Amino acid sequence: QVQLVESGGGLVQVGGSLTLSCAASGSAFSFNSMGWYRQAPGKQRELVADITSGGNTNYVDSVKGRFTVSRDNAKNTVYLQMDSLKPADTSVYYCYLDHKFSGTRYWGKGTLVTVSS
Repeated sequence: QVQLVESGGGLVQVGGSLTLSCAASGSAFSFNSMGWYRQAPGKQRELVADITSGGNTNYVDSVKGRFTVSRDNAKNTVYLQMDSLKPADTSVYYCYLDHKFSGTRYWGKGTLVTVSS
């Protein structure tokens, strides 16, 4: 079993920055990919960014050049650095982990990011 705990959400003004963290604990920290989804009110959950165990990254077009996903294996943590934030980035952000051996996808409970104009 893997537990994911997000932190770092909050209220920020347009153009500001936030860094989200997702700490994994529980079973051996071995994953195929980890990353972040977001879901705004009335909208479907969308993939924002992910990073593979090999370090390859992927971003949705709307955040390219503004967001950076990274990981710290020693801390079992994945990060999402968000710069030049826009009101459209306002969402609940969810961390996920695809376990390498079980194939199970684990989710965090989410952290709210609100970008005010």
